Amino acid sequence: MSPRGRPRAFDREHALTQAMFVFWERGYEGTSLADLTGAMGINPPSLYAAFGGKEALFREAVERYGETYGSHTPRALREESTARAAIEAMLRDNARSYVDPAHPSGCMVVLAATNCSPANGGVCAHLRAQREEVRDLVRARLRRGVKEGDLAESVDIEALGAYYATILFGLSMQARDGVDLAGLTAIIDAAMLCWPGTDRENVAGAASEVDTAPVASS
Repeated sequence: MSPRGRPRAFDREHALTQAMFVFWERGYEGTSLADLTGAMGINPPSLYAAFGGKEALFREAVERYGETYGSHTPRALREESTARAAIEAMLRDNARSYVDPAHPSGCMVVLAATNCSPANGGVCAHLRAQREEVRDLVRARLRRGVKEGDLAESVDIEALGAYYATILFGLSMQARDGVDLAGLTAIIDAAMLCWPGTDRENVAGAASEVDTAPVASS
């Protein structure tokens, strides 16, 4: 204790990062206050004074995750030159992160939602909003792809966006179940086979089918 009974100062940023790892590994409901204070190196009064409580700390931890280990998705969707390259980079970059032994496996936002009961409705809603934000980013990139000619105008953006977001979330679950990078890569390879063509490619493909169709004998 410091003079006059005050708790010793601590590194708030380091403590937040440690809390993030605990929540990532155990989920919101699977994490106790003792788990948090032990990992953060502080006592309960210090936790409440610095972060406001377990739920407020969790929300900050989710934000920290998005700024660090969860930043692959917005980066890929923003920086890759075509819609297909963006979606594929999103999946492959996240897959590599999901199995990195330097931190808990999978995605914190996805995994924390698997054991979130109605009793913690605020947490459930927050995680749901985070996942919907990912879906929105994917759909926005697909719409940009249509505008730039990467995708046919006939593509169902809602369905395609939901499909690739579902693949992304599923990779997280697979990684937590112990699937290695080779296994995740095989899933991504299969998912990318479902990528629709551009209007030009679709017309060319249809013409090719006509050219190669067998001619019925008279």
